[in-house]
This record gives sequence, structure tokens and C-alpha cells, in this order.
Amino acid sequence: MIEMIKERLREEIKASGLTTVEIARRVGISPEMVTQYMTTKKLPKLDTFARICKELDLSADYILNLKDE
Repeated sequence: MIEMIKERLREEIKASGLTTVEIARRVGISPEMVTQYMTTKKLPKLDTFARICKELDLSADYILNLKDE
């Protein structure tokens, strides 16, 4: 389950066309944190996850594997 969340989040971040710096600035975190969410087992805190979804216009249900897109 966690790997699916990580994979979907990683795919959507890459598909956004934004750099990690741009995403970090919009969400209020460091670019290193964005990179960690994409490359390590680290998952964002719930409030950070919500901001990422909002800023990138993502469905949290899709990322959390609660429904297919």
C-alpha cells in the first residue's frame, strides 16, 4: 500500500512539470523534502500531503489508492 502511494505521488509530481524548488516553495517545505518524498520511504505529514494535493490539483483519493483516476 505504501509503495503504491509513493509511486502515484512520484508520478504526479513528475507529471506536474514543476521543479522540486517550485513545488517546495508553493507547499512551504524544502526542495530536499520533495526529493525525499519521491526517492525514499519518507511520506509527507498529513498537512503537507494536503497542500501538495491542493497545489498540484491532485486527488488525494487517487494518491491514497482509494479510487482509480
